[in-house]
Amino acid sequence: MHPVFVLFIGWLLSFLGQLPLGTMSITATQIAVQENFRRAWLYAAGVTVVEMVYLRVVLSGVDWIMKHRIFFAVLGWLTVVVFLVLGILSFLAARTQAENKKALLLDNNINRFWLGLSMSLLNPAQIPFWFIWSSYFLDIKLIGSDAMEFNVFTIGAGLGTLCGLFVYMYGGNWLITKMKTSNKTLNKVMGIIFIVAALAQLYRMLYKNLL
Repeated sequence: MHPVFVLFIGWLLSFLGQLPLGTMSITATQIAVQENFRRAWLYAAGVTVVEMVYLRVVLSGVDWIMKHRIFFAVLGWLTVVVFLVLGILSFLAARTQAENKKALLLDNNINRFWLGLSMSLLNPAQIPFWFIWSSYFLDIKLIGSDAMEFNVFTIGAGLGTLCGLFVYMYGGNWLITKMKTSNKTLNKVMGIIFIVAALAQLYRMLYKNLL
């Protein structure tokens, strides 16, 4: 396939996959609202780097993944614990915090690039997503099996992730400003999303294979 087409397919799939509300996207919104867009872009860059690494690992072959399943299983269970704790703490803190206080996750001096990278790393659900879709695209010959097309597809996916987070950073900031939503309310929403994400990950770990 033409490289531009492969790039577009990677972009479209990743962009659409980023649109559903989740911990990564709402955190991008919070950083944009409670801090600034430069830090939000640093966060988005960190998220994107890990997303591209996960995708490239998937494209490199199932054998490597199967040999390291224990690593991804540990990450999966760690995600449940971390997201559940963050959700509960965020929700409880929001009940007593001042209206304009930062969210629990952002009330620190961690570089936002490393925050995005670590949060994305703790999201192994990306692996089955990319495994299913990349296998399908390879099967129907939408993308070839050579390294160049893999790289172009991965770059397209990275751009799609950035564009999806762009929607949440700027669109979310506009919506929250328009609705005059307080940080306290936004922090409560974030706590609920973390808890829901933790329960969803727990369900995947208990009732579905990670891969």
